[in-house]
Amino acid sequence: MKNFILGFLLAAVLCAGGYFAYMHWRGNAATTAAPKVMYHCPMHPTYISDKPGDCPICGMKLVPIDQPGASEAHGAHANMPDAAQGTTASSGVSGYAPVTISPERIQTMGITVTEASRVELDQSFRTFGKVAYDETRVHHVHTRFDGYIEHLFVNYTGQYVKAGQPLFSVYSPDLYATQNEYLLALRARDQRDPTGAKSVAPGSSIDLVAAARERLALWGIGDAELNDLEQTRKASRDLVISSPVSGYVTGKLAVHGLKVTPADNLYDIVDLSTVWVLADIYEVNLPFVRIGQPAAMTLDYKPGRTWRGRVSFMDPTVDPVTRTVKARLEFANPDGELKPEMYVHIVLGGARATGIAIPDSAVIATGERYIVFVAKGEGEFEPREVVLGARVRNMYEVKQGIAEGEKVVTGASFLLDSESKLKAAVSAGS
Repeated sequence: MKNFILGFLLAAVLCAGGYFAYMHWRGNAATTAAPKVMYHCPMHPTYISDKPGDCPICGMKLVPIDQPGASEAHGAHANMPDAAQGTTASSGVSGYAPVTISPERIQTMGITVTEASRVELDQSFRTFGKVAYDETRVHHVHTRFDGYIEHLFVNYTGQYVKAGQPLFSVYSPDLYATQNEYLLALRARDQRDPTGAKSVAPGSSIDLVAAARERLALWGIGDAELNDLEQTRKASRDLVISSPVSGYVTGKLAVHGLKVTPADNLYDIVDLSTVWVLADIYEVNLPFVRIGQPAAMTLDYKPGRTWRGRVSFMDPTVDPVTRTVKARLEFANPDGELKPEMYVHIVLGGARATGIAIPDSAVIATGERYIVFVAKGEGEFEPREVVLGARVRNMYEVKQGIAEGEKVVTGASFLLDSESKLKAAVSAGS
């Protein structure tokens, strides 16, 4: 009986020891177990789930937030000093963290890369414009006196006239009376001094001939007409008004028998030997345009023909609707092929230079900075803040942040952006 009791006590002690050893082992296993894997949607990284499945927003397959091996890396970092942990986790860009993607996910996400290379940055760009009149070559024809149109020599819009060509004749009672006054002054001068000396009225210092002649000249009578009047000594009933320049009639008010005043614009004549082209320049291209810069122009109806001109003026304001600035370009038009209101294609040539360039699809603009993801190899992508230079077509010049030969992500950058931000936020909160 005594042996039975001792055996029972020994069995009880062994069972208790085994139980406590098992509980101690289970506690250590729970302590060293890997953290639970969380899943999120690549398209909607704000959705996080504790189990795999599909995203309820877009239906895309959920992917794990932490890659395989992350728990071991986390355990290794847990034994490092705090300062060392911060140095390893930082990417050099606040709010971002490097990410490692498996080859299968790289293909699924559609990530593509390209190499940053040194290229020639031709800063020329294309735009469009419209041919317009040269406003400095638009002439308006008026009379300087009241009268009536007697005859029309140029009687339709669009007609080409040469400088000095008669436009119309006008009868003016005032002009006719002033011509007679001039003739009377000439006769009085001849009676006083047949040699043609100045005829000054007694008690006056006014030259009557000169005064009458000046009055006619102020009314637009030329020296040829005045000399003819002095030779013939016969006043003309009507006066012929001639074109001041060569050009095209673009506006006409004059008709036969019309009573005219100095306020009436009877003809608009435009010299089209030089024309303006008004081109739209987007704000991003403004640094590449300057006064005096050469420009090339082509037209759809004249393929293969190129006109050369220059920039003569830049509008000081931006159009609030199109967000463009009007540039005025001047082109010679001796043959009259360039017609107002034509649409044209413009190429403005900028300075040529060489620099490191990357596609614009590789750049993520946050509003405060520009981020580029650099492929480091073996599925690792590092966020990098860059300083950009000029944008030439679909390329950005990189002044700082990317070295020649480094590979940058050009496809699915926004997915990496979300992944990197999420990882940085999780690391900051843990």
